[in-house]
Amino acid sequence: MKKTFLSILAIAAIAFSNCTTSSIEPTMGFQVDPTNFKGTITQGTVSLDASVEYNLTGALIIENSAKLIIPAGTVIKASGGTSAYIAVAQGGKIYVDGTATNPVVMTSSKANPAAGDWGGFVICGKAPTNKGITATAEVSDLTYGGTVSNDSSGSIRYLRVEYTGATYNASKEFNGVSLFAVGSGTTFEYVQSYNGGDDGLEFFGGSVNAKYIVSVNSGDDSVDFADGFTGSIENVYIKGVNKAGFEGSNNGDDGNATPVTTTTIKNASIIRGGLPAAEGTIYYKEGGGKITYQNLYVDGLSLGVKIKSTDTAVNTRIKAGDLIVNPIQFVNKPTGFDYGVPSVITELNNTGAGSGAAVPSWAAGWTVGL
Repeated sequence: MKKTFLSILAIAAIAFSNCTTSSIEPTMGFQVDPTNFKGTITQGTVSLDASVEYNLTGALIIENSAKLIIPAGTVIKASGGTSAYIAVAQGGKIYVDGTATNPVVMTSSKANPAAGDWGGFVICGKAPTNKGITATAEVSDLTYGGTVSNDSSGSIRYLRVEYTGATYNASKEFNGVSLFAVGSGTTFEYVQSYNGGDDGLEFFGGSVNAKYIVSVNSGDDSVDFADGFTGSIENVYIKGVNKAGFEGSNNGDDGNATPVTTTTIKNASIIRGGLPAAEGTIYYKEGGGKITYQNLYVDGLSLGVKIKSTDTAVNTRIKAGDLIVNPIQFVNKPTGFDYGVPSVITELNNTGAGSGAAVPSWAAGWTVGL
C-alpha cells in the first residue's frame, strides 16, 4: 500500500511539473491551448506563461467574476480578422503586467503584418455613459455602461497592440484599444497602438484616467473620446496622424446628451509623420463637450482646431467657452496652416509629452515605430 501511495504522488508531481502553458483553477472548465487560443473564461483565474507564444484564433472573452493575468513578456499573435479579439466583459478583470523592458505584445500572426489583420482589445465596464445605463459595444456585442464611476476592470500596464482594426463594413471596425464605460478603478498606463486600421485608442464614455499613451500610424484618429467621457488622458505621444490627433465629441445622436463629455487632456506631443493629418490637431464635433487641452506640442500639422460647423450644439459650446486649448505650440507649420478656431487657442512654448517632438523618456524600451 505504501509503495502504491508513493507512486501516485510521483505521477502527480510529474504531471504538475509539465503544466507550463498556464495556471488554471481546476473548477473553471477553461483549458488554454496556446496553438488555438480562444474561448470564454466564465469563472476563476487564468494566468498565462510568458515563455509560451499564444496564437489567438478567435474571440477570447473574460466574463463577469473571471480574471485573466498576462505576465511581462507574453506575446499573443492573432489570426482570423474580425473573429479574433480579446474582450473583457462587465465584471471581468484583466491584469496586463508588462514592464518597460518587457511589455506584453498583442500582434498579428502574419509573416508580413498589416493594419486590419485582427480585431483588437476591448474592455466593457459599468461606469456612466450618455448612451444609456446599458448599451451594446459596436464590436464584441458586449453590454457596457452603468452608474459605477469607480468600477474596475483590472490593471493594464506596458501593453503594445499592433496591426489591429479588422473591418466588418464601412462604418464598423475595430480600434486598437476600445474602452467602453471603463471606470476610474481601472489602471490604464503605458499603452501603445501601432499601425491600427481605425482609431488608435477610443474611449466610449467612462471615467478611466489614462496615462502614458502612445499612438503611431492609426488609420483614423489617433485618440478618440466620446459619449460622456469624464476621465482624463495625460502624457500622450502621437506620431503619424491620418485624420485627427485628438477627436472629442459628446454624442452622435444627441449633442446635448448627459452626462456631457468633460475632460482634461494634458502633456501631449502630436507629430504628423508621413500621413495626411486631414483633420488636424483637434476635431471637435457631435456636441463636443467641456474639454480642456493643456501643454500640447504640435509638429507639422496644417490645422489647429476643426469643428463641425453645422453642429448647433458644438457652436453653442464654442461660444460658451467649453473648449479651451491653453497652452499649445505649433512648429513646422506647412504652407496654408489654419488655426481653425483661433478664439479658443493660446500659444506658448511647450514641452508636450516631455521633450517636444522627441520621444519622451517614459516611452523608451516598450514601444516601436518611434
